[in-house]
Amino acid sequence: MHTRCGIGYDVHQLVEGRKLIIGGVNIPHNKGCIAHSDGDVLLHAICDALLGAVALGDIGTHFPDNDSKFKDIDSKHLLRETVELLGEKGYRTGNIDCVVTLQNPKIKAYIGEMQNIIGTITGAGAENVSVKATTTEKLGFAGREEGVAAWAIVTVCRREKDC
Repeated sequence: MHTRCGIGYDVHQLVEGRKLIIGGVNIPHNKGCIAHSDGDVLLHAICDALLGAVALGDIGTHFPDNDSKFKDIDSKHLLRETVELLGEKGYRTGNIDCVVTLQNPKIKAYIGEMQNIIGTITGAGAENVSVKATTTEKLGFAGREEGVAAWAIVTVCRREKDC
C-alpha cells in the first residue's frame, strides 16, 4: 500500500501559570496546558496521526510521560522524531488537516505560523497543512476554558511515490 491515512486526537487541561503552546507557537494567554512535555496539543495530535498511519502505535508508546527525558520537552522535537520514524518505514507526509478546539484565546492570527512550522518539520510544506480553530459556544470543558483539544488527520505515502 503506497498511500495511507491516520487520525490523531489530544486534549490537555488548562491552568494558570503555564505557557500556551499550540502548533509550535507560544500564544500569549493567562493559561497554558498541564502536561509532562510542553503540552502542545496540536503537535501531539499530529504525532498520533502520523504514527497511526504507519501502524507504529501512539505518542505515549514512543515518548512516555513517565520518562524524565521528555519532561518539559519541546513538542517540535517529538514531531521531528515522529517524522524520522515515518521515514524509517519508508513513508513521508502528504498532507495534514487539523482542528483545534478552545474558547479563548482566539488563535486565527497564529495559524499561518503554525502551518509553516508544521509544514517545515513534517516536510509536507505549509501549503499542505490546514489548521482550523473552533469554539464550542461555551459548552463542555473547552467552552468553560478548562481545556483544549485537537484533532488531526494525515495522509502519508511511500517516499518514491507522489502523495
